[in-house]
Amino acid sequence: MIAQAFSHVRHWVFDLDNTLYPPEARLFDQIEVKMTAWVMQALQVQKAEADRLRRHYWQLYGTTLAGLMAEHNMDPEGYLHAVHDIRFDALQPDPDLAAQISALPGRRIVYTNGSAPYAEKVLAARGLTGCFHAIYGVEHAGFRPKPERAAFETVFARDGVDPARAAMFEDDPRNLAAPHAMGMRTVHVAPEPHEAPHIEHHTDDLGGFLARLR
Repeated sequence: MIAQAFSHVRHWVFDLDNTLYPPEARLFDQIEVKMTAWVMQALQVQKAEADRLRRHYWQLYGTTLAGLMAEHNMDPEGYLHAVHDIRFDALQPDPDLAAQISALPGRRIVYTNGSAPYAEKVLAARGLTGCFHAIYGVEHAGFRPKPERAAFETVFARDGVDPARAAMFEDDPRNLAAPHAMGMRTVHVAPEPHEAPHIEHHTDDLGGFLARLR
């Protein structure tokens, strides 16, 4: 049944963080510390207020960066470089996942709200370098973040993604709403399912799910 539901798909779009590696790696713990430090320095606020703003902007704008740009005219490139300057030793290569992704028919891309250089480092640590035809970061969407539909449309137009023949794999349920509305198959990749009309499938084992599509 699952294989049939994806038999038409020839454009495979994967989020990065907590999708192509397990959330147990907790990379975002490191990134959030860097984000808070950046907000503290840039806005000259105390840690508690920086933490509050970081969460508030993420909820309101989709990413902390989008909020900083909208409300404080912050430089996105300096921010992205700083917050992604982290360790990757918590990540382990996953040869099975690499094999399953590489076996998918058609074009395979990564699309993240992080930066493309950061994504390349994550993929290298996971042994997934070479599995994808292209890697897109928030910079390729003009720094507009998922879940904005315009961000998806910009990246998909750039890559030639046909939503009617595409699937989106993503850990954040918010970021599957626009792809679903555009006609894509949607897969929520997370430890626990999230019930929503725009989520068609759920898995806590991406490699195992992909293996069932053949």
